Amino acid sequence: MELRHLRYFVAVAEEGSVTLAASRRLHTAQPSLSRQLRDLEREVGAQLLVRTVRGIELTAAGRAFLDHARLALSQVEAAGDAARRAAHPAKESFVMGFLTGTEIDWFPEAVRLLRDQLPSIEVTLVSLTSPELASALVRGKVDVAFLRAEPDMPDLSFKRLTSEPLVVVLRGDHRLAARKAIPVRDIEGETFINVSDTAPTLRIVIDGYLRRSGVSVVTAHEAAGLSMAVSLIASTGGVALLPVYAKNFLPRSVVSRPLVGVAPTIDLVLGHRRANASPLLKLFLSRTDELIARVLKRSGGSPAD
Repeated sequence: MELRHLRYFVAVAEEGSVTLAASRRLHTAQPSLSRQLRDLEREVGAQLLVRTVRGIELTAAGRAFLDHARLALSQVEAAGDAARRAAHPAKESFVMGFLTGTEIDWFPEAVRLLRDQLPSIEVTLVSLTSPELASALVRGKVDVAFLRAEPDMPDLSFKRLTSEPLVVVLRGDHRLAARKAIPVRDIEGETFINVSDTAPTLRIVIDGYLRRSGVSVVTAHEAAGLSMAVSLIASTGGVALLPVYAKNFLPRSVVSRPLVGVAPTIDLVLGHRRANASPLLKLFLSRTDELIARVLKRSGGSPAD
């Protein structure tokens, strides 16, 4: 008795027809399939199938044989899966999330840091908004994330990586672009582009800075992300206050200028779920200071206090 006999028998029993089993499931000729079934019955020593006006029906022996045939086929499939897993072990996986745009600076060094220790590790990158990353951490969908310190997240732990100053972003042909640095009061009266509630922490920093500076602006547009903010600046001729890393995404028509005086800053943090006991996470967190040093050395950024 061969495995193909079992597969043929199960296919015919489930289809209730030799013709349908031959064409739909087995892609073989009906006479050949009928011959294989007769060989199986001779091997078993009992009639397993009978033809009726309604099609093929199982005898009592056939019903008993069907359960064992299915079990045998499933065990063979499981044995094959086990052998393949042993021959090609699954790589350990680690999912890193990034506030969209920050992966340019941090992802290459983060991957290098892990693969220094574990060359075969499989690293997955996820790029989302900061609130989405915080939610993904809580749900265990992401192991570690580069994001803002989102409030009211007691299940998460944050470590500050760097503090980024905000800069003025505007079109290169804007009247203020000719200046090396821009006083914040000079953006009064301009078409102001703010961030939406997809970046709540950044919105608090921007609004707080304008309020402390005594600057009154009316938000003309709210951008749901960095790319939208840059697009709105380019299309409307407006201005925005954005973290300095936004410079990585500016087209030639859009420029950034520092603010005069002490610019507001926003923290980029490394977040993880407190209950995550992954050895890979523990290893990564143990080398966070090294990661910060590598990235800031390359980018010339400012370390966290």
